[in-house]
Amino acid sequence: MNVELTPSAFRRACESIIKTVCDVYVGDDLIVKKMLAASLGNGNVLFEDYPGLGKTLLAKVFAKAIGAKYNRIQFTPDLLPADITGTKVYRAGNFELVKGPIFTHVLLADEINRSPPKTQAALLEAMEEKQVTIEGETHPLELPFFVIATQNPIEQEGTYPLPEAQLDRFMIRLCPGYPESVEEEMEILRRRISWRKDDPTEDVEPSVDLATFKAMQDFVESSIYVGRSVLRYISELVRATRKHEYVEVGSSPRGGLALLKISRAIAAMEGRDYVIPDDVKLVAVDTLAHRIILKIERTVEGVRPEVVVQDVLREVEVPKGDEEGRGFAR
Repeated sequence: MNVELTPSAFRRACESIIKTVCDVYVGDDLIVKKMLAASLGNGNVLFEDYPGLGKTLLAKVFAKAIGAKYNRIQFTPDLLPADITGTKVYRAGNFELVKGPIFTHVLLADEINRSPPKTQAALLEAMEEKQVTIEGETHPLELPFFVIATQNPIEQEGTYPLPEAQLDRFMIRLCPGYPESVEEEMEILRRRISWRKDDPTEDVEPSVDLATFKAMQDFVESSIYVGRSVLRYISELVRATRKHEYVEVGSSPRGGLALLKISRAIAAMEGRDYVIPDDVKLVAVDTLAHRIILKIERTVEGVRPEVVVQDVLREVEVPKGDEEGRGFAR
């Protein structure tokens, strides 16, 4: 089924998805907006924050809001790659594929750093190539597909830090943080009373169907213009992370591609068909910081990679228009 979208229709659909999520999830609307932008850019999302902040609830209600199938994997030290991808079993004289939970649209990898690297690596092919190889046979995943992973940054005992190669496959890393006010804390309690159960997601009605969401992803990919000056701005930001005095390894070119994709999604969510530098700046820290490896002495001092990206945003000149001086519109 072909779904035709205009910039205004796209924006209304995004507003509806965000409203549906925020009717359940109490927190910063901007977190939900960035999460939606990453999924529209066909990217994976990593939530890194303290326990009990609603990361799992957010992932579940988001999947329901976009009309997607959802599976959850609780990562543990004894989890095996086959527990994620599936395996072949012998039945009635033939080997049959028993698909694992990765065969879905939205996969929640809960506490992803609690499993060893071999198990974490079972996600890499799916995250990047949207396919899974089982016993030498490749199986394409149904689109859309993206991973929402969570990890706890404070509890290190019994955990396995994500390798840099896997971190690089997450389009964006988000930190929801604690509620900002007593009113937000109270709202969480009020909603729990009104739900009369711990998991309200079964009552959530989709804001869009899956065909519409796929059309929204296609719209971002095919209908959002990016001028040369904005492309140069993104490139200069990425390159500047490699030259910063605190940095051992800067952002990869994949970081630039991620920043391009999510900036296009942000522009579309604002009802525009072209990207401006403010779209890039809104998500630059979330998109680039987790790709940066600091020098060991800076890490010991407690410096965070976010500081590097913030420095770069201040130092790199922001373009005022395209090469022809027409502003940023198409």
